[in-house]
Amino acid sequence: MEAFFRSGHVADLILAVLAAEAVLLALWRRRTGRGPDLPAILALVLPGVALVLALRLALTGAWWGWIGLALTGALAAHLLDLGQRLRR
Repeated sequence: MEAFFRSGHVADLILAVLAAEAVLLALWRRRTGRGPDLPAILALVLPGVALVLALRLALTGAWWGWIGLALTGALAAHLLDLGQRLRR
């Protein structure tokens, strides 16, 4: 289990779950006409994707600048999502 975490594969698994969530939400929207539209789905999952990417970078010993860039991307995506929600 330790190797699973040290290798960053735990982050890969989380990214796969986030991708599956986005696909399922999009399919649900297409099938029922209910739920968030595609831009809202992307705004919903992008902050998490960027945070998990930062986690993967940290677990694998990446340069701190890449980790900071991923965290900055998470903040930007979060602010985008928040802005969309406040406009509704």
